[in-house]
Amino acid sequence: MSNSFREFLKKVGSGPHTSKNLSREEAAVATRMMLLQEATPAQIGAFMIAHRIKRPTPEELAGMLDAYEQLGPQLPPIAHARPVVVFGIPYDGRSRTAPISPLTTLVLATAGCPVLLHGSGRIPTKYGIPLVEIWQGLGVDWQSLSLPQLHAVLEQTRLGLLYTPQHFPLAEGLMPYRDQIGKRPPFATLELIWSPYAGQQQLVIGFVHPPTEDNVRSALALRGTTDFLTVKGLEGSCDLPRDRTAILGKNTGTNRGDHPSNASSSFERPSSFERLLLHSRDYGFAGTELALGTPEDLIENIQSVLQGHPSEWMQAAIWNSGFYLAHCGICPDLPTGFTYAKELLTSGQVMGHLEAVRAAVTNQEPSSLARMGARV
Repeated sequence: MSNSFREFLKKVGSGPHTSKNLSREEAAVATRMMLLQEATPAQIGAFMIAHRIKRPTPEELAGMLDAYEQLGPQLPPIAHARPVVVFGIPYDGRSRTAPISPLTTLVLATAGCPVLLHGSGRIPTKYGIPLVEIWQGLGVDWQSLSLPQLHAVLEQTRLGLLYTPQHFPLAEGLMPYRDQIGKRPPFATLELIWSPYAGQQQLVIGFVHPPTEDNVRSALALRGTTDFLTVKGLEGSCDLPRDRTAILGKNTGTNRGDHPSNASSSFERPSSFERLLLHSRDYGFAGTELALGTPEDLIENIQSVLQGHPSEWMQAAIWNSGFYLAHCGICPDLPTGFTYAKELLTSGQVMGHLEAVRAAVTNQEPSSLARMGARV
């Protein structure tokens, strides 16, 4: 048993009247001890459920991110003029509505905006279909890439997916505890705001509950991260809804250096937060949300969009892609974004880019990439 970890557990697990918050430094140490399995299984499980009941503070989330940065994988900057857009999508996937994000990210990459995704396999508590399985259905196997290979594909095609069982096994080692406690621990929130990229970037963060958004904003401020978008999306994802108002929050500011670790919590910088409320009916995209269906149905419908066939799936793809094209600065406004997204999808350009991604992933040779300085 770890006596030092027991002290952290006593602080967060003493109940609603006597429990105490961890400092940022304490949260970082506790997270490192769990990732490294220096705490016992009983201690890790107890901490996860106690921390969920107490709810993490922004300082604790910032400390947890510090530990992830220290022990997790980090891709070096790629040679590209635009920031890499890093999507924070729930790792446990979707169970009710169909994911549109693979189409959105393909459109962005086709248009010249680099995108990095990250995720795991089927994990608790939803065990929904994960991103890596959808990409496998589209002929792209991100699981097989080393970190240097992933960097090369991202630089070449402006698209990548970091698969945590391969590249962050320490974090993957905590998944069985999530299954056993039957609840999402604060690590599920951490995965939405963690970035494995070391260069200039823009985070897009999905969420469900408003308190989560508040905590995320404050935690990122402590980390010096000022360029991000929060999305109250479908099932906590970054997919914009069509049957209700899309609620988003755009935070802008000037980053210090290439990575948030370069900023201290006491450093003050210009930053502004703007609430965005988008109504799909105002742009002709209102409709019911697409049901998930079987994995085979999902892949078939995505392929139909890539082939340019008009459908409700095409409408959802244009609605999402058009917004992100405007948000990322590819297009000057939403109407232009929607028009450009439709053009890219119906002309076959997005399908062509998918084929280029397939080829880039298939053709990677570890020996030719050994010179890369990525750390694991």
